[in-house]
Amino acid sequence: MDIGYAIAFDALAGLTVLTLGLVARRIVSGRSRLGVQSLAEALVTAGHLLGSFLVVAAALAGCVTGQDLVADIAWTALFGGTGVVLLALMGRVGTELILGARLGPEIARGNAAAGLAAASHKLATGILIGSCLYGRDLGGFGISLCFFALAQVTLHLFVIAFRALTVYGDREEILAENLAAALSYAGVTVALGLIIGHAADGTFVGFEASLRAYAVSLAGSLALYPVRQIVVGAILVGGGLRLRGGRLDDGIAREKSTGLGVLEAAAYLATALVWARLA
Repeated sequence: MDIGYAIAFDALAGLTVLTLGLVARRIVSGRSRLGVQSLAEALVTAGHLLGSFLVVAAALAGCVTGQDLVADIAWTALFGGTGVVLLALMGRVGTELILGARLGPEIARGNAAAGLAAASHKLATGILIGSCLYGRDLGGFGISLCFFALAQVTLHLFVIAFRALTVYGDREEILAENLAAALSYAGVTVALGLIIGHAADGTFVGFEASLRAYAVSLAGSLALYPVRQIVVGAILVGGGLRLRGGRLDDGIAREKSTGLGVLEAAAYLATALVWARLA
């Protein structure tokens, strides 16, 4: 592909699709302006922006060949446009399904913990879309949507299952402005997004074989539990080996230690990045 063509096309098409995504988010949010009057709103906007860039980058990399301008525009518009609209819709719906409808009002009120939780879902959803939605044919478009739907359901189920391991309620803590709980929640949400996105990515070789490979690749999510309980809870925090709860949960819920939240989130992200590298 000619380098000049690639630069010009990616710049113009990328800006156009990103703008479409911001318009879609404004419509979904029902707000005339998407300002950053508070830290909570800034976090949500940042999460959406990061997710949007991942969606656009995947569309440009997977839809543009430089051989046919009209085809490049059409496939980028289809995959990229659909991707940013899905991000605007599912980034909000997914968070409210897990944390409840009160999350939106809390963000508007300036609850930074709620903003961080919502931002993590935006970013995780962007990772999934970027891993699934790219190509140059209608059949591939349909398959991409199927695997994104599967990945999105997997994300929600895994987040709910993993957060059940804590002795405190994430929803209650986040709505009560516990930033430590939000950091823990955001870390595992984005980490699971990376693991699931990696599992959903790749060449389609038939539903049976692809679904089998998808299930096998999800095994990386199992590593998050021992990392939490052993690496963070027992070694870093010094709370001893526990199957559930312990010093880490107490530090997050009762002491509201943002330092522990950062450590936990970093451990999740490191695990997911290593798994994506090795798997």
